[in-house]
Amino acid sequence: MDVFLVLLCMPFIFVMFSHCYYRKTKHSNGEAAKLPPGPKPWPLVGCLPTMLATNMPTYKWIHAVMKQFNTETEIACIRLGSTYIIPVASPQLALEFLKTYDSIFASRSSVSNTVDILSHRFLTAAFSPLGEQWKKMRRILALEILNPSTLHRMLGHRDTEADNLLRYIFSQTTDNLLRYIFSQTSNRGGAVVNVRSITQHYCGNIIRRMLFNQRYYGKGREDGGPTFEEEEHNQALLTILRHVNAFSISDFLPWLKPFDLDGHQKVLKNALNVVQKYDEPIIDERVQRWKDEKLEEVKDDILDILISLKDENAKPLLSVAEIKAQITELQIATIDNPSNAVEWAMAELLNQPKILEKAIEELDKVVGRERLVEEYDIPNLKYLTACIRESFRLHPFSPFNIPHVSNSDIIVAGYFIPKGSEVLLSRIGLGRNPKIWEDPMKFNPERHMNDRTTELGLLEPDLRFMSFSRGRRGCPGSSLGTNITMMLFARLLQGFSWSLLRGITKIDFSEADELSLPKPLHLHAKPRLSHIMYPRRIHHQRKEDGSLWSMLQSMFFYIKLGSQS
Repeated sequence: MDVFLVLLCMPFIFVMFSHCYYRKTKHSNGEAAKLPPGPKPWPLVGCLPTMLATNMPTYKWIHAVMKQFNTETEIACIRLGSTYIIPVASPQLALEFLKTYDSIFASRSSVSNTVDILSHRFLTAAFSPLGEQWKKMRRILALEILNPSTLHRMLGHRDTEADNLLRYIFSQTTDNLLRYIFSQTSNRGGAVVNVRSITQHYCGNIIRRMLFNQRYYGKGREDGGPTFEEEEHNQALLTILRHVNAFSISDFLPWLKPFDLDGHQKVLKNALNVVQKYDEPIIDERVQRWKDEKLEEVKDDILDILISLKDENAKPLLSVAEIKAQITELQIATIDNPSNAVEWAMAELLNQPKILEKAIEELDKVVGRERLVEEYDIPNLKYLTACIRESFRLHPFSPFNIPHVSNSDIIVAGYFIPKGSEVLLSRIGLGRNPKIWEDPMKFNPERHMNDRTTELGLLEPDLRFMSFSRGRRGCPGSSLGTNITMMLFARLLQGFSWSLLRGITKIDFSEADELSLPKPLHLHAKPRLSHIMYPRRIHHQRKEDGSLWSMLQSMFFYIKLGSQS
């Protein structure tokens, strides 16, 4: 209500300044062109009053506008304040923006308050506008952090967390040997597992281990599960993701910036304070150690690499502020996309047991049960890859990609796109486009097997759905993202038999929005491998009595033999 009062109190400003926001529909070369179709904007404020009056989330309103104004062209133009928002839901048009005219649309917005706060005034690779700062940070990520050599060197960190994932779930399902034997000789056994929690914890562990060479901020837990510190840190990162680039009113009406009318800045600052509370002491202490001890040969993690980089004058290439901002960005990029894709995939597989059975069959054929699945197995797991591709397609973790901002006026596909326009590729619109996908709302991994796109892994260069985007602003961490996502999915399926909870015959998606399940997914997990394939937690608990362990092993063998006869 306060927003409307502020807007309605300034009608005379509308008249005085409306001419400042008028855009010609003729390109500088004389070719006539119109803006993409869209609602008629008000002077000065554009379509902000309409956006604020709707009772639906902004991203749903934008998609409703697209549906209303262009059922064929799959592009729209919505002016918010003086900024032209150009949502796109066509793969062909998306390629125009990110391939044909990639150099024109390679910049980022420099007016977003939330991005400004998060990136320490646009210091990071993902959020920096086109320029020298972006080139420097992008080069560092591509050549020093996410290059094949560094990723291979840090394989041990990822393997440690993949093993810990099994250990943690195993400890929940079998807290002692007798319970393990019961789970293997009965129709039930096992335990209920919060899939959302374990997937987010895994993703947080992976990037924390690679950044800082540690899993925990505090004392940790013996079973490898999260403590309060890690839970708080992860939730803060997810809160930041929900509020950065969230169509804040003041991003489009700069004279409202001091008021933070929608509260986005406050929420983001509070979440960022939580992240910094845990991360900055580690960074500050490490920077000081490098100054005091000259740790030239020590590069155990990404933080060491960032600190060690030197410019042409042998001075530190990055400031402490740049290091802190980039580390936060790396964590944000890792925490949600893989975990969301795997949680949705697990839900879909449990609703379609034949797909689940086929995925398990592939794992048993390619890897077997005598060893654990490893990263080098991923290229051979075609059906599992198809399942995750389908999850990315149907269930994206966010409605749009980060805006691509045009650095000049241009005509694309016959439409005039003014300088400063923000192009939003609709993850929902691309992945569920009925012109591209047959029966788009059905989870069907076979579509990716039939067109052989599994050979691309999780990449989708034709932008029929969004995984890691493409072009100058494409994700430089696509290889790492693929490994994290696929290892998480494969270890869950290989290590445990999953089933719905008692009394549930199917997971209901009716209350889910386009982005996440309405509630964290809870499934019943039961170990499906021999006990020797899991971390030796049972051995640790029984190490003081080796004879008891041997006796129970023999008992388990004869019980299982009898059940098979």
